[in-house]
Amino acid sequence: MAVIKVPRPPAEAFDLNRPISTLLKNQVRHLQEAEFRLPASMQTNTYINAIKTEGEAAEYIRRVTEALHRAHAIGPEIGLRTGVRGAAPRRRTAGGDLAAAAESSPRKSKGKTAGTRKKRKARK
Repeated sequence: MAVIKVPRPPAEAFDLNRPISTLLKNQVRHLQEAEFRLPASMQTNTYINAIKTEGEAAEYIRRVTEALHRAHAIGPEIGLRTGVRGAAPRRRTAGGDLAAAAESSPRKSKGKTAGTRKKRKARK
């Protein structure tokens, strides 16, 4: 296989004080959603709207990534939350949706009923 040489980026490309881009803001938001699934003791409690520079974003991303790695190493016994708040956890089995759909009876169309037909008034 041929080796493809990738040039190093210039030194001025790395700037921790540069304002955060929209792409980086979105990545921080997604990481916050993942962080909220961690137990409260493992969350960073960082207000992400206060993150204004790439350096601050990098620090937040590092802290959340480390917490996610620790939680993964500990395993499910720490009580990782899954799904939506307040909803019971869903367990899915392979082919469960297909089997349930095959067992249900097909719907029969009723057609128009008396309540849906347009009634005509007799002319006087």
